[in-house]
Amino acid sequence: MANSYKKTTNLPKTDFPMRAGLASSEPKRLAAWEEADVYGLACEQNRGNEPFVLHDGPPYANGPIHLGHALNKTVKDFINRYQIMRGREVAYVPGWDCHGQPIEHKVEEHLGTERFNATDPSEIRALCRRFAVENIDLQRQGFRRLGVLGDWEHPYLTLSNDHDAADIEVFKRIWDTGAIYRGRKPVHWCTHCHTALAEAEIEYADVTGPSIYVGYAMEDVPEGLADAAMPVSVMIWTTTPWTLPANAAVAMKPGATYVALAHDGRAYIVLEDLAPRVASVAGWEPELVEVGGEPWRATAEELSGLRYHQPVFDDVLCPVITADYVGTEDGTGIVHIAPGHGADDFYAGVAAGIPVVMPVDDDGRFYSDSGDTWGTGGPWSGMEVTEANPKIVRWLEDRGALVHAGTVEHSYPHCWRCKNPVIFRATDQWFVSMDDTGLRRRSLDAIENEVRWYPASSVKRIRAMVEGRPDWCLSRQRVWGVPIPSFTCADCGASVMNDATLDAVIALFHEKGSDAWYTDDPSSYLGDADVCPECGGHHLVPDRDILDVWWDSGVSHTAVLKDREGLAFPADLYVEGSDQHRGWFQSSLLTSMGAYSCPPFKGVLTLGFTLDGQGRKMSKSLGNTVDPNEIFDTLGADIVRLWVASVDSTSDMACDKEILDRVSDAYRRFRNTFRFLLGELEGQFDLETDGLPASELTALDRLALARLSEVHAQVEEAYGEYRFNQVYRLLYDYVVTELSNGYLNATKDRMYCDAADSAARRSAQNAWYQILSMLLRDLQPILAYTCDEVLAYVPASMREGKGFAALLSWYEAPMDAAERDALLPAYRVLTEVRNAYTKAYEEALASGAVTEKTTQATRVSVTLPQASLDLLAPMAGDVAEFLVCSEVELSCGDGLAVTVAPARGEKCPRCWNWRELGDDGLCDRCHEAVDALEGDA
Repeated sequence: MANSYKKTTNLPKTDFPMRAGLASSEPKRLAAWEEADVYGLACEQNRGNEPFVLHDGPPYANGPIHLGHALNKTVKDFINRYQIMRGREVAYVPGWDCHGQPIEHKVEEHLGTERFNATDPSEIRALCRRFAVENIDLQRQGFRRLGVLGDWEHPYLTLSNDHDAADIEVFKRIWDTGAIYRGRKPVHWCTHCHTALAEAEIEYADVTGPSIYVGYAMEDVPEGLADAAMPVSVMIWTTTPWTLPANAAVAMKPGATYVALAHDGRAYIVLEDLAPRVASVAGWEPELVEVGGEPWRATAEELSGLRYHQPVFDDVLCPVITADYVGTEDGTGIVHIAPGHGADDFYAGVAAGIPVVMPVDDDGRFYSDSGDTWGTGGPWSGMEVTEANPKIVRWLEDRGALVHAGTVEHSYPHCWRCKNPVIFRATDQWFVSMDDTGLRRRSLDAIENEVRWYPASSVKRIRAMVEGRPDWCLSRQRVWGVPIPSFTCADCGASVMNDATLDAVIALFHEKGSDAWYTDDPSSYLGDADVCPECGGHHLVPDRDILDVWWDSGVSHTAVLKDREGLAFPADLYVEGSDQHRGWFQSSLLTSMGAYSCPPFKGVLTLGFTLDGQGRKMSKSLGNTVDPNEIFDTLGADIVRLWVASVDSTSDMACDKEILDRVSDAYRRFRNTFRFLLGELEGQFDLETDGLPASELTALDRLALARLSEVHAQVEEAYGEYRFNQVYRLLYDYVVTELSNGYLNATKDRMYCDAADSAARRSAQNAWYQILSMLLRDLQPILAYTCDEVLAYVPASMREGKGFAALLSWYEAPMDAAERDALLPAYRVLTEVRNAYTKAYEEALASGAVTEKTTQATRVSVTLPQASLDLLAPMAGDVAEFLVCSEVELSCGDGLAVTVAPARGEKCPRCWNWRELGDDGLCDRCHEAVDALEGDA
């Protein structure tokens, strides 16, 4: 544009900065939010409206926030900010999980194991509490810096007195149903952490371990084999030789047929279908024992009840039994049963009346005995079990019982905290029965019929978890947690727990917290309940087991949702990672179903995990972590938020510097679009004073508003379904493709060069105002800081009298669905024409048909089918404006075709469009605009 005419145009003018400077500007904006209490203002302005409660899953209070934390809290903030704009009364109380082994382990590391073991439990708990509180403050700062709105001054903590009491309130409710019991059963036992573990606390990793085939000598010879005149063994296969001292039976598959392999004068009973494979593994010729000229065969039922010699303690005789879980694909088809070392073995043993033998102590070492006693480690007494493995194998070989020894790689359970392998070990623990009171059945019914799962496929995960889980082992042998409220009578040894003692403990915890369990004498708080029902004694001693930490966080539905003012039970939504189908989702569901017979949530949104750019799990050892605090200090929190919106948060998602650079580029596109729109609106247009009726808008502007209304409806639907990556994609494509390269690019000529108050320019400003208003609101949940910054520059009527973008109402489209849908066909045809024109223009440039490298220097002929022509014929001038060319001629044809030719006329020095110029050298439009300015002067 010639400099002489520049001052006559409406070039963009705005004070909205081009450079964001988020790292320095966001902390100031955050301080303003906190000073004004934006969360409190949001609660107040929507007071009395329909509530929305997103219940926060408590992160563990252990170290500064990481990218997974940032993802989690940002998604929750997207949801809450959107619901606030929809007018819902949103209550968001952040929480922290404060108990458990990791914090206790940190304290143990600090003190040293010897000093830790000698320290009074109350002192250990005080140190654990201090550690948790310090980390809560550290994490809270990180979450606030993200821009997450919530009641940060009053979070819920699982270490609070009321939460301690709620643990026991729920415990009592479920105890009263009969679902809680104490029993001796095999559980995952961590020999490093010295505690039982629930299934949710187990991780599986591949290990390479022993694989042995062993013959157990039969005492009772099966019918028919006596005629073979050879000793008989039943052959088992196992990957845990250390469990042989606890062997109490062998199990066969019901209905299966067994044969005997002959080798070195001995018969070895195996499953018939596996006999060739067993012989191959052992390196034997596959010779079957024959009786009367035919291979000997017997069913599992025919062999059941026969006795064999225990493989370690030869004078102990154990039976053959049947069990449905015996596999027929691997091994020998005969399972070595150690009821103290496995859940399947345990239940099979119970059904058959087999004793539970447990020769392993808390440290994972075999018990010792002066003699060779079943129930000890025998030859390996005092030895750690995995250390004993190779020694047991050699011992079997020396005695001729070993058929084959090798190795196998298989999945094995590990402790989720210390990462060491665990063992199955029968101990006395507290359990919640999954089936005695129908808890499993009722929970599965709620999963299917009472809860909405996002994504829908996630229901399969929790359903499978609940279907297959054993009874819930509640007790842990630790210090830092909520005690299981049981007592032992010092006079007779009876276990004491009843409604009266439970009520007294609940009152104690409300008043003093669970620390009092370790400091106060039971007689001081039990009152009349201080009595043993068995012997009448009054010397009750508090037991030392604590509740599983998943119980602790799981009962937050009572401690928080039911007990906090402004919250509601059940919550509208729980949001956490997919691992919480084993953890918090499940413990919350089971405790709520057990206590109240209803789920604690109406919906559950499952998130994925963060990976590096190569798809690897982030870890400090690999050096591939992304620290959100570093991003805050360099790029800004809005870049983290935009990254969260750009990925499918329900699947695993990648993040690294290159990805964040792309997100930063997308951010600049959004910011530049805000600035571009403000350049023609700030201080120049307000809908209340300058708005036009819809009937006075140009056809192109009405089409733009129809498309805006459609995009907004799609965005609204995506927000409602928690598909934030679709929100991002819809708005990014709309801004970059349809606005920057389309409508805004087309109408900037009208904005810049029409008279400032011309009807055509006012029409465009109407549309630009609506676009700005929609983007401001649709992006506010995501770009929280930036949209708050934009608010200071928008026309007054767009602000609704609000000082913070988080308090704005949700955008209302300028067209209803009927009017929008009536206009959209024309918009789509217009878009198709533009795409075809872009291709034809490039071809015309390449062929030399046009030489000016600007679309303004072209005229266009467009052939369209009749139906499409009918849509565009009334607006040929608008088509030319949309294509940014000098003129358009429309005609009817079989299909879409576009021809590009040089424009007629000359280049106007003011607007640079090709037009017929007047005596003053300007086109008619520019002449009128300049003339109006000179008249005003």
